[in-house]
Amino acid sequence: MPNVLVTGGTVFVSRYIAEYYVQKGFDVYVLNRNTKPQPDSVTLIEADRHNLGDVLRGYHFDIVIDTAYSANDVEALLDALGSYQDYFLISSSAVYPEYAPQPFKESTPPAVNKHWGKYGMDKIEAEQALLSRNPNAYILRPPYLYGPMNNVYREAFVFDCALADRVFYLPKDGSMKLQFFHVHDLCRFIDVILRSKPENRIFNVGNREAVSVRHWVELCYRAAGKEVTFKNVYEDIDQRSYFSFYNYEYYLDVSAQYELMEDVKPLSEGLEEAFSWYIHHTDNVKKKPYAAYIDENFAK
Repeated sequence: MPNVLVTGGTVFVSRYIAEYYVQKGFDVYVLNRNTKPQPDSVTLIEADRHNLGDVLRGYHFDIVIDTAYSANDVEALLDALGSYQDYFLISSSAVYPEYAPQPFKESTPPAVNKHWGKYGMDKIEAEQALLSRNPNAYILRPPYLYGPMNNVYREAFVFDCALADRVFYLPKDGSMKLQFFHVHDLCRFIDVILRSKPENRIFNVGNREAVSVRHWVELCYRAAGKEVTFKNVYEDIDQRSYFSFYNYEYYLDVSAQYELMEDVKPLSEGLEEAFSWYIHHTDNVKKKPYAAYIDENFAK
């Protein structure tokens, strides 16, 4: 079986990827500083990616899957790798500027997005660093990733509200739309690329259809076995004070992905999986004080 190097491997996307390939029978290596619990059945390469020295020189990797956040991350890994075959960078839709025509296409020139700021710029520079060194690498640009192991307080916040039978405070009329992609489908698409070796090197990935935040909250409550009651917030307040997404609606053109992989996990099913994981791993999520803000400012 092939061997795969996953950078990180301890939190959400990188951990899910590592466990996915373990289940497929691959020899999985994870590269991290060993400060968090490791996935089962992986080989740990304990090192700081910015101080790797010769730790990777003796290895050959069939697949490298990198969740790098910056050009320095990429450069340090490329400098340290021995031999490898296929390289995947998990980038982000944050590389697209908010003023560009939507839906964003892979051909849309990356530029700073005022909503994503430094995070988006760092991802742009990571992509550029990679392609300057390895033009045959693959770059995947997802929208909001979700599913089991998500340590970001997004669907988990709504699950907490549902479990507490809270009224849900919804930004404006709830019509703002979001685009999602299940982390399992991300892994499946990597498999598709490995089999088909497409000429395209950059892919937007995601569910074809976006959903309103109102419907997304309804699906989250339903996954928790609850029905939601809404109150709408029309005041001019930063919605990140009480809601888990920015006031920013965008769409990715994912037609190239769908040409290679037609099916994706239904959002309702994916959220049910996320809930089943969350109720047993609530301490693994970095929670934010949205509910406290609501109680202090709205629920009086």
